[in-house]
Amino acid sequence: MIGQILLGILLPLGGTSLGAAMVFFLREGISDRLQRVLTGFAAGVMTAASFWSLLLPALEGAQSMGRLSFVPAAAGFLTGVAFLLLLDGVTPHMHMDRQAEGPRSRLKRTTKLILAITLHNIPEGMAVGVVYAGWLAGDNRVSQAGALALALGIAIQNFPEGAIVSMPLRAEGLPKPRTFWYGVLSGVVEPVAAVVTIAAASAVVSVLPYLLAFAAGAMMYVVVEELIPEMSAGEHSNAGTIAFSLGFVVMMILDVALG
Repeated sequence: MIGQILLGILLPLGGTSLGAAMVFFLREGISDRLQRVLTGFAAGVMTAASFWSLLLPALEGAQSMGRLSFVPAAAGFLTGVAFLLLLDGVTPHMHMDRQAEGPRSRLKRTTKLILAITLHNIPEGMAVGVVYAGWLAGDNRVSQAGALALALGIAIQNFPEGAIVSMPLRAEGLPKPRTFWYGVLSGVVEPVAAVVTIAAASAVVSVLPYLLAFAAGAMMYVVVEELIPEMSAGEHSNAGTIAFSLGFVVMMILDVALG
């Protein structure tokens, strides 16, 4: 059981690391078009994961409340959004400073991008943690396969995030090994957040539906506030939209097939 949990909480970090490793294989930096595609795919995966792996179990877990069964999902979701809104109040947005010019201003924007991605990986780690906590608690609405599907889906969407962190740093002239490790470190917060969430949720199983919805709200905030503007920027934004659709379908298939 411990091995299965470790696999689940480390999968997202593995996805980030593989993405960061692209700095060793791609000579040129990520083009704006490719970045929109990668961001759109990540947004699609997170949107599907928010519903299929988090909100749906939250709603099912509160069925005993009858007509008020929506309360945990609604309250948890809005609290998750409020948490990320507060987080954004003290940290930079991923999509700011797009018009900045010059090496120093580009590096400044890249630094803000890394900080934003790192902090916004927290709700993804929480999502994995709360699902595994539900499985450990014996909640029949959360299976081990379903928890693994969520972890795998987040790992898939973390791949482009790892590349989006490491490649711009390489373009600013930093050595490849250093840019790789910066990309990996941006994902370290996820297993940490997962472990903390598992420990906390295991102690308060009665509020598990609220925690599931909280993670969903936090993830959806990242999608709407950060990823969708990035994938829609510039010309030919339909590439990001298509990638979003593919990401959504891939995550839906994983969750339904494995859950």
